[in-house]
Amino acid sequence: MASLQIRQFTCRSDNFGVLVHAPERGTTIAIDAPEEGPILAELDDAGWTLTHILTTHHHGDHVAANEALKARFRAEVIGPEKERAKIPGIDRTVTGGDVLDLGGVRVEVIDTPGHTLGEVSYYLPEGRALFAADALFSLGCGRLFEGDAAMLWESLKRLRALPDDTMLYCGHEYTATNARCAIAIDPHNLALQERVKEVETLRVEHKATLPVLLGREKKTNPFLRADDPELMAAMGMAGADPVAVFAAIRKKRDAY
Repeated sequence: MASLQIRQFTCRSDNFGVLVHAPERGTTIAIDAPEEGPILAELDDAGWTLTHILTTHHHGDHVAANEALKARFRAEVIGPEKERAKIPGIDRTVTGGDVLDLGGVRVEVIDTPGHTLGEVSYYLPEGRALFAADALFSLGCGRLFEGDAAMLWESLKRLRALPDDTMLYCGHEYTATNARCAIAIDPHNLALQERVKEVETLRVEHKATLPVLLGREKKTNPFLRADDPELMAAMGMAGADPVAVFAAIRKKRDAY
């Protein structure tokens, strides 16, 4: 059986659209639906027919094309139970711990509230791919619009537990700004220094900074390291509660 094919592309101003296709099974999944036009163009270029939309959370820049794509393809819209009332076109709801079989593609649902109260992330073991939307970014994390620091810290620990060779896909191209904040916090981190240089080069060349290996994020993303003694020391918070460290990092990032 052929492995999954994944296409990432730009939607709106800085959103990512993602399509996951299972050859021989006829399954094509959109991770969120930020904008109809780019998604249709990508489907047409690949010769794929959309079968499912996996919604991560209710924000408009992630659900704007749900109803149009559903009407065009009769695609099934799936999203978090806690945000059912806010997700257009929703057909089925999920909660953390659920495992879906979407036309032969296994999808594991992970609760990742904090950015919103009901956000979920999706892990596809066959592709070693994590779709974390606005919960986790490369070198960053989502703003605390609805939840609090303790909530999002617990969410990110769930994502951090996934294998290092997992490819992380996110909802936005925010890595360059995240990198400036991260290196200001943790200037002596050699792995982070390398990633910052890579990000700067990619952006100069107008290339995406994602996806990225989760293993690299575990070494470089300050929000995944709020309980790391070296990061705590860099923050001047040695021995502090990791939630307090996480909150302090988020406050610094909010200022950028």
